[in-house]
Amino acid sequence: MRFNFRKNVLMIIDAVLIALSALVSNAIMAFLSVLIPHHGISAVNNIRLLWIILLNVLFCFFTLFVCGAYNKVWRDFNKKDYVYCIVGVLSGLVLSGFFASLADKQGNPLFYCVNLVITCATIILFRFIFKHTFIDLTEYGRSENYERTLIVGAGQAAKMILTDINNAHADPNNPSRNILPVCMVDDDNAKRDTRIMGVEVVGTTKDIPKICDEYKIKLILFAIPSCTEEERKNIMALCSQTDCKIKMVPYLSQLLFDDDKPQLLNQVKDIKIEDLLGRDPITFDKTEIRKFIENKVCMVTGGGGSIGSELVRQIANYSPKQVIIVDIYENNAYDIQQELRLEYDDSLDLVTLIASVRDYDKMESIFKEYKPQVVFHAAAHKHVPLMETSPAEAVKNNIFGTWNMVTLAELYKTEKFVMISTDKAVNPTNVMGATKRCCEMIVQYKSQSGSETEFVTTRFGNVLGSNGSVIPLFRRQIEAGKPVTVTHPDIIRYFMTIPEAVSLVLQAGAMANGGEIFVLDMGDPVKITTLAENLIRMYGKVPYKDVEIRFTGLRPGEKLFEELLMDEEGLKSTGNKKIFIGNQIDIDPQKLLSKLEILQEYAANNDSEKTVEMLSDIVPTFHHKKNL
Repeated sequence: MRFNFRKNVLMIIDAVLIALSALVSNAIMAFLSVLIPHHGISAVNNIRLLWIILLNVLFCFFTLFVCGAYNKVWRDFNKKDYVYCIVGVLSGLVLSGFFASLADKQGNPLFYCVNLVITCATIILFRFIFKHTFIDLTEYGRSENYERTLIVGAGQAAKMILTDINNAHADPNNPSRNILPVCMVDDDNAKRDTRIMGVEVVGTTKDIPKICDEYKIKLILFAIPSCTEEERKNIMALCSQTDCKIKMVPYLSQLLFDDDKPQLLNQVKDIKIEDLLGRDPITFDKTEIRKFIENKVCMVTGGGGSIGSELVRQIANYSPKQVIIVDIYENNAYDIQQELRLEYDDSLDLVTLIASVRDYDKMESIFKEYKPQVVFHAAAHKHVPLMETSPAEAVKNNIFGTWNMVTLAELYKTEKFVMISTDKAVNPTNVMGATKRCCEMIVQYKSQSGSETEFVTTRFGNVLGSNGSVIPLFRRQIEAGKPVTVTHPDIIRYFMTIPEAVSLVLQAGAMANGGEIFVLDMGDPVKITTLAENLIRMYGKVPYKDVEIRFTGLRPGEKLFEELLMDEEGLKSTGNKKIFIGNQIDIDPQKLLSKLEILQEYAANNDSEKTVEMLSDIVPTFHHKKNL
C-alpha cells in the first residue's frame, strides 16, 4: 500500500516536471526568437503547447512504466535505474513528437530538441536530488538505530532471514529490529535485478566491495549455509576488504530447526577468525573415539590448560568411567572442574588433582591409586621466547616430566599413552621445539622397547585461542587501541581450532597401535600479517589507518616457516584423509639414555649453556638460532 502511494506521488511529480519542462523550453524559444531574429526561431502557441504537454505526459508515463521507473523504491535508485529513466523519457518524447508532427505539419524541431534535453535533465535531477537529500537525511537521522545491511546470497536462507527481519521490525523488544536490508548479491545470474521481498539483487559476490561503498553498507549478512569452505573463504576475503561488520549463517549441518519454524536470524553469528583459515573443518570418527574412551579411566596432564581442558570436555562426552585432571596451576584446574560439575552434576566421576609431572613420587602415587587406562600428556612449557631464557626449566618440565609419565604408564600398565607434540619439533630452531622433539624420541623409544602400553604422539600446528596464541594478543591490542605487533611481514603458520586439535588427539588414540606420530594435514599455511589484517577488519576498522600493524622482528628461536614432518619420516595415509602417520625413527636406547642422564644433570644445575649444547647433541636437527 505504501509503495503504491509513493508510485502515484512520483507519477504526479513526473507529470508536473514534464509540463514545466515544456513551458521552460517554450520560454527559451521565445527568448531566442528575440535574441536572434530572422532565423526562423519562434515559440509554440498556447493551444499547440497544451497538446504537446498532454502528449508528453501520456507517452512518458507509458514508456517510463515499461522501463520499470515506477517499480523501484526511491532510495534504492542506482546508475542503471537512471539510464532506464533516460531511455523512458527519450522514448516517450520521441513518440509524443511523432504524433504531434502528424497533427501539425509545421512543427518546431528545435523546440522538441530543447524540450527533450530539459525534460531528461529535470526527471533525472529530481530523482538524484530526492535520493541524496530527503531520503539520505531521513535515514541518517535514524542511523543510530538502523544498520544498512547487504545480504550475501539470494536463496531460501535469505528469504527466511528477510521474514525474520520483518517480524523483528514489528517487535520493539527484538534486538534484530535495527537491521535494514538494503540490497543483496548472488552469483546466480538469473537472480540479477530480481527482488526478494522488496530487496533487490544488485550484483554478484565479486561486486561486494563496490556495492558496500555505493550503498553505504554497515553490516554484511552471509546467508549461504550450503556453500563449501573454499567458496566461503573466497567470499569472506571479499567481505574483509570492506569496513563493514560481518555476520554469517552457520553451515547447513549446524542449523537448528524448531517444530518446522526455523528462526535463522537468531542463529546468525559474528564471523570467527577461523572462518578465514582456508580449509574444510576436520571431521572425525566419533564411533571409534567412543569405543576408545567409554568406561575407561582417563587421565589428562595439564588438564586445566587450553588444550587439556578441551580434552577433558570432549572425553566427558564419551561416557568415561572416570576423568582425572592433573595440573600444577590450581586456578585453571578449578575453572574446568566447576564447569564440568555444573554441566554433568554427579553423572561424571571427576577427580581434580594439583600436581607437577616433574614430581615422580607424587605422580606415582596418583598412578597407583587411580590406575589410569588412558593417559593424555598435555602438560608442557610452550612459550617459545620464555623457554629461550629458561632452557633448564623447559628440559625439566617437558623432557623429564614426559620421562616420568611414560615410565609410570609402562609400570602401571596403562593401555594407551598419547603425547601432545607440536610442529615446532620439526627441525627445531628453539629450545621449546627441541625439548618436544626429544619427548617424541622418548615416546618412540618406549614404543620400541616392547612395552605393553601403546605409546603415540600427535603433532599439529598453532591452535587458535590457546594460551600463547597470537589471536588473543591481537584482540587485546586492538581493543586497547594499541598497534598490532607482528614479528615479520612474511611469517606464516599452520593453524587449527582447539576442538580440531583435541579431536585429532582422541582420533589418534583410537587409531594407534603404538609408536606412531600422527600428523594433521592442515591445508595451506596462513600469513600472520593477513590474519592480523582480517582481525582488524572484523572489528570494523581499517588496517594501517585505524589500527597500525607494527613489525617487531623475529623473536629468539623463531623461524618464518613451520614444518610438520621431518625429512626422514615420510608419510603414510590413514582412514581419515586429513590424518597421516610419520614412520618411526630407530632410537639407539643406550645412547639416548646416557645422553638424557647428562642432560638431566646440566638442567638440575641450571647450567643453561651446557643444557642447550646437550640438547643439540640429543636432537641432531636442532639448529639453535643463537648458535648460527
